[in-house]
Order: sequence, then structure tokens, then C-alpha cells
Amino acid sequence: MGLRDEKKQATRTAIADTALSLFLSNGFDRVTVSDVAGAARVSVNTVFNYFPTKEDLFFDRQADVVQRLARAAAGRAPGESVVEAVHRAFLDAVRRNDPTLGIDSDIVAFWRVVDGSPALQARARLLAELTEAALAEKLAEMSGTTTDPLVPHATAAVIAGVDRALHAEIRRRISLGEHRDTVRTAIISAAERAFAAVRGGIDTYFEAVAGSESGPEPHPKTADG
Repeated sequence: MGLRDEKKQATRTAIADTALSLFLSNGFDRVTVSDVAGAARVSVNTVFNYFPTKEDLFFDRQADVVQRLARAAAGRAPGESVVEAVHRAFLDAVRRNDPTLGIDSDIVAFWRVVDGSPALQARARLLAELTEAALAEKLAEMSGTTTDPLVPHATAAVIAGVDRALHAEIRRRISLGEHRDTVRTAIISAAERAFAAVRGGIDTYFEAVAGSESGPEPHPKTADG
């Protein structure tokens, strides 16, 4: 990264950090982009250059979040199934305490702001939909099932559903005041059970997908012809 890019990234981070501090203190709907610009000592136009909407200021890591399942699937190791790759990526994120997982008591204030804003709740739902869609697109590309997008989309829905359930369980446990180490241990065990529950069907499909491109088997003729 060159000096110019480093400065741009530093400015973007400073604006996002300032915005989050204001949102946590005052609530999302009561803070304006002008408030953020003033606190960050930049112009309103500068804020919009980095963040097209106020929701983007709050979910400033959304680009990474949307692509994470697709990246995990694309990065599977030789002989590793898609479900195993996504499972492995999730465990890696848990073990390095990826901030997007929210395994920290500080995240409670973050979700409290989301719960208090219909706009943020809508954006959170959109991000979940975009994450699933990105995974579906990647699965269709990997499996060559561009002529039949239903199965990649259904497969992505199942995997993304497991991922959402695990994130919801993290949020539930952290909100109840459980220690992050306890949550981390519990969610690793839960992930093993959840991904195991869906691994068989999805992996079998991916192994057989090349043959499925020829279409369904014709119905056998009956005595009536």
C-alpha cells in the first residue's frame, strides 16, 4: 500500500471510529452526517466520499462481511468440501477473535443501537441477503450449474442459515453476560454440530453435480406406453 492509500485508509478509519462513538453515545437516528463530519474535522463531502450513506458509516466493514462465505468456499483446500471450508473459516474467525463475530461484551452496546434503529435493522437484513447471494453466485460458478441456479441458491441458503444461527447464538450468549472464553468454547462445539447436520446432503450434491448437468433421468415407460 502506497503512502496515498495509507492516508486514505487512515482517514476512512478515523471517520468510521468517530461515527461509531457518536452512534453509541447518542443513538443512530439522533446523529447526523454533519455531526460526524464536525467531530472528525472533515467536510460533509469528505464523509460521503468514503461512506455513501449513514448506514455505511455504522456497518463500515460490510464489504468484508458480505464476501466472507463466498471467500471461504472459493478457498477450500484440495479434497475439502464446501461445507468443510466454510466451517474451517468460521473456526478460524472464532479463534482469532474476529471483531465481526462479536465475541466481546463491548458488542452489546453495538447491537443495542441496531435494535433502536429501523434503518439499521433493515441494513442488517440486507447484508444477510447479500452475503447469501454472493455465496450462491460463487457456488454456481464453482459447480458449473449456471443453467440451473436453483440448487446453488438453495445450498447457499442452507449454509448461510447455519452461519446466521451461529452468529445469533453468539449474540444471545454475550447479551446474557457469558464470558467470551465460555462463548468461544460453546460456539465451536455448536458449529461442529450445525455444520455436520448439513454436510452430508450438500457434499453429496457437489460430488454428483457434474452428472446432474445432463438433466433428470427419463421416466420409465409403463404398460400403457
